[in-house]
Amino acid sequence: MSKEIIRPEDFCHVSTTAVQEEPELTLSQEQLQEMSDLFEGMFDSFTPGKILNGKVVTVDSDGVVVDIGYKSHGFIPKYEFGLHELKGFAPDQEIEVMLDTLENPYGNVVLSYEKAKVMRAWDVIAKLFEDGKPVEGAVTHKVKGGLSVDIGIPAFLPGSQIDLHRVTDFDQYVGQMITANILKINRKRGNVIISRRKHLSDQRAGVRKQVLEQLIEGQVLQGIVKNITNYGVFVDIGGVDGLLHITDMTWGRVSHPSELVKIGDEITVKVLSFDKENEKISLDMKHLTENPWEKIAERYKVGGRVHGKVSSIADYGLFVEVEKGVEGLVHISEISWTDRIANPADRFSVGQDIEVLIVSLDLDNHRMSLSIKQLQDNPWDAVDKQFSVGQRVKGTVSNITDFGVFVRLMPGVDGLVHISDLSWTEHINHPSDRYRIGQEVEAVVLAIDKDNKKISLGIKHLDQDPWENVETEFPVGTTIEGTIAKITTFGAFVRLPNGIEGLLHNTVLSEDQGKRADELFKPGDTGTFRVINVSRKDHRLGLSTNLEGKVRPRKIDTDEDRPSKRGSRAEAPMPTMKPRSSLQAALESAMGKSDDDEEGEE
Repeated sequence: MSKEIIRPEDFCHVSTTAVQEEPELTLSQEQLQEMSDLFEGMFDSFTPGKILNGKVVTVDSDGVVVDIGYKSHGFIPKYEFGLHELKGFAPDQEIEVMLDTLENPYGNVVLSYEKAKVMRAWDVIAKLFEDGKPVEGAVTHKVKGGLSVDIGIPAFLPGSQIDLHRVTDFDQYVGQMITANILKINRKRGNVIISRRKHLSDQRAGVRKQVLEQLIEGQVLQGIVKNITNYGVFVDIGGVDGLLHITDMTWGRVSHPSELVKIGDEITVKVLSFDKENEKISLDMKHLTENPWEKIAERYKVGGRVHGKVSSIADYGLFVEVEKGVEGLVHISEISWTDRIANPADRFSVGQDIEVLIVSLDLDNHRMSLSIKQLQDNPWDAVDKQFSVGQRVKGTVSNITDFGVFVRLMPGVDGLVHISDLSWTEHINHPSDRYRIGQEVEAVVLAIDKDNKKISLGIKHLDQDPWENVETEFPVGTTIEGTIAKITTFGAFVRLPNGIEGLLHNTVLSEDQGKRADELFKPGDTGTFRVINVSRKDHRLGLSTNLEGKVRPRKIDTDEDRPSKRGSRAEAPMPTMKPRSSLQAALESAMGKSDDDEEGEE
């Protein structure tokens, strides 16, 4: 039966006569049923939200035109395709689409490629999740807390589920195809969470079991370095990770495993031991080569000289590699006889060739003690032949401290001039006030301690001790000219013609003048003073401004000076001597002054 399409415009401008002349059109019951079934089938096929198969008609920069068998073609905008997807379509190519709108306000059929893709993807994902199978997808970009993976729909891969080990750089996975297990789906919210870690773990479980069943101690395997820590390296030996401890990497010394290997390196290892129950494998690399320490005694002897290369530097010394796998330590105390080494790195560098002396060998513990300074003679061995007590020596100031001056007498040998041995007479606050580093000085050797490497020197001993004859030169009662050298809180120091200094104590001045030293003098003032106390042994000379030595009259304390008390019994007036203070008595006693001395002066 032929189908005649009746258009609305065919009914325009038709006269009543013409209509009446047309033969009457009647349809049979079978024809009406056939037409009804045709339209019902057509509307069932073109229901919005249904997935249809179509053919590409044209592809341009705006999108794709698709024929779905309807009276008009449908259109899919370009934003529903990726750049490469859009270029991949060609005319007559079959494509699966979803009917979004049968007829929009403009009368066009609207199709969706993306919605059809998502719907089919959800069906596949739901089936994989139900069967417990993994899904494949491409990592598109990094998101907060993980990665976004295109598995037909965007899925979330948490950072903790990316790999078996902790991952900090997520960017390295962008653009890669991965396989992961589906942990959770929520079709209503459009959420899918996947785990690559679980997929890798499931894969390794079977491989691990098979490897552990075939593993034996002593077996040599090829492995790939997967991770590096401070204490060792994790090596993948066919799907199972074993630990290569830092102490089992080399016969020599290594500070960090990264000095020998890097991630991704393929290395040969030996199974040292394994715990099948806990699935722990210990690996070894150094036993694949001969132990150089086994025959070390044949090649090296204590006291022998050997050349080596500085392999590393520590605060406490140098590690020197004398041959592959054999290192010795030059302790910081074995670097120099003379110099005080604070940091070995200031003098040596890694890779530097040096000569050393073997001091000791410990074959059991693989230790070798080396020395640099013992290649040369110890200058202190001959110090007692070079110097003697009482000898005048010359040297240069090598160091200045609060307690004295160090003088370099010969290379490696310094002597100390204590601050108390700088001058017989002057009071020196700090040695740097008088000396500077590099200055040439002369001194006298006071003592030699060869065992402790100490020499005591004295500069003041170059001159005669002015205190030696002080008791005969300045006996008590002598008057002498002097100059005020210094004012202190307790008095004033007076410099005498021979350079020694005497003390005018404030207690003496208060008794003589009624004032303190800082009220009577200033540095540089000159005057005449009387010696009231002298001691050669203690290097002490006491002075007074009372040249005649007469005792000053003491004030008499009478009843008139005492406060009266009402109601008390009157007492007979009795003159009393004002007692000396305990401090004054102590000072007079320290200066050798007594009541008998006062009576003698009177």
